[in-house]
Amino acid sequence: MKKILLIEDNPEIRENTSEILELDGYQVIAAENGKIGIEIAIRELPDLIICDIMMPVLDGYSVLHLLSKNPDTENIPFIFLTAKADRGDYRKGMEMGADDYITKPFEDVELLNAIESRFRKQEIINKKYIQNQTGLDQLVRDVGGDEDLKKLNSNREKRVYKKKAEIFRENNFPFYLFYVESGKVKTFKTNDDGKELIVGMYGPGDYFGYVNLMSEEPYSESAAALQDCEISLIPKDDFFDLLHKNRQVSKKFISILSQNIKEHEEQLIKLAYNSVRKRVSEALVKFFEQTDEKDKQVGLKISREDISNMAGTSLETAIRTISDFKEEKLIEINSGKIRILNLEKLRTLKN
Repeated sequence: MKKILLIEDNPEIRENTSEILELDGYQVIAAENGKIGIEIAIRELPDLIICDIMMPVLDGYSVLHLLSKNPDTENIPFIFLTAKADRGDYRKGMEMGADDYITKPFEDVELLNAIESRFRKQEIINKKYIQNQTGLDQLVRDVGGDEDLKKLNSNREKRVYKKKAEIFRENNFPFYLFYVESGKVKTFKTNDDGKELIVGMYGPGDYFGYVNLMSEEPYSESAAALQDCEISLIPKDDFFDLLHKNRQVSKKFISILSQNIKEHEEQLIKLAYNSVRKRVSEALVKFFEQTDEKDKQVGLKISREDISNMAGTSLETAIRTISDFKEEKLIEINSGKIRILNLEKLRTLKN
């Protein structure tokens, strides 16, 4: 049963509204002023808050402001219920983060529909979306319906990139969100001597190029095809249109697309503190995880240069370490392809 906190100083309205909500199956906790309402909200953590604006002790704006500063209550859906109908008051409430604004007198259905709408959107926020095309399609369908999904798909251009072909270059300005239909893509940074460091790898179902797109800054890294691949280009305007549908969904979508930031941070720590053997083994495991089942069986077709760039070491050192792994029966090499013989040992190789 959903729990709703009703903050209303008028006893008659408080009682009538509570009755409407309880008849619709909600558990209602009532407070007669803003100060008591804040105390109850922090203690009970309701699923939704309905709050009057003009109240003694603390008005509704103050209640919203204080609750939005508390990590435990900042994401609770908040609906203003008030006799004030001025457009300026409406804008102030919405800009402060209110989710809806209902003017007294109101119909029972109007209030209940607003509550149900808030709960549906909250379910979208809490829902886990996988980081691939199915996840994006489901998010768009939940938020905007099939028409928005159709629009996003109809504006999508597909391009084929041959192995080693450049997709975008560091310092170029972003215009698309990229989605891997097939093949593999690497993102990398290059130092003054032309040495690459691979910072990301993407396979079918992955997005890339989104960090700088969202910050609207030039690319901080380059991208190229690790093998022949097909890439879908989602126009920037369509991407931002989706993000701007509402504040909570924007946060959720950014969370989906930013999952690899943590991996980048961990990679920097490993480059700083892990041994060469450990870094090369982790590079092999990373390539293995990005390979389809068929290629895992016949062997990974990856260049020694890409392995060295992923491990952050020289080509000569990477080749020597790979030879060591071959002698230790961790891998085998046939016609240039690397087949993993002991994946678990490579994963758990001591530093």
